[in-house]
Amino acid sequence: MFSRLRKLPLVLPALLAVLALSACGQAHTRVTTGTYAGEGGAGAPYLYVGPLIYQVQVSRQLNPFNVEDAAYLQGIPAAVRKLEPGQEWFGVFMQVYNTSNAPHVATNTLTVSDTQNNTYYPIPLGETNLFAYRGGLVPANSQLPAPGTIAFLDSAQGQLVLYKIQIASLNNRPMQIKIVAPGNPTETASAELDV
Repeated sequence: MFSRLRKLPLVLPALLAVLALSACGQAHTRVTTGTYAGEGGAGAPYLYVGPLIYQVQVSRQLNPFNVEDAAYLQGIPAAVRKLEPGQEWFGVFMQVYNTSNAPHVATNTLTVSDTQNNTYYPIPLGETNLFAYRGGLVPANSQLPAPGTIAFLDSAQGQLVLYKIQIASLNNRPMQIKIVAPGNPTETASAELDV
């Protein structure tokens, strides 16, 4: 019996190592659904859509009277700039990764919806907005936002996808983002947002 107890300190670390490695086993699994979990994207799912990987860093209401948020709201087209009663700005800060050896186009089809099937589409932002997500070509082995850019260095650490939503939608949570691959509407991914 004493010899079995002596082996226990050797077996326990090995067992813990196996358990830890098994928890990481899904790192190479292609995920197309998920739930946001944590500030700064910590624990948020990496969503595979086509050859690219998308991750929501933060999603939240934006206040045009807040100094930081005012910078995010630059370049809104005049036709949609005014908020009607019961509306507000909502931002989703996104990172996109291209881990392949070829450039690929990031989608511009990113909708947000609530549990009552109210669906919102991105507001295109002008060139004056340095935080704006614009999709486009992601170089091989690179990411959006590109390292060293203002959007990359900002606390949100992602490019802004801006929506004008009904405040009532915040009561119809969880809100969800849906990402559709460019040129292939059957290839999608979605995740619950942290609002």
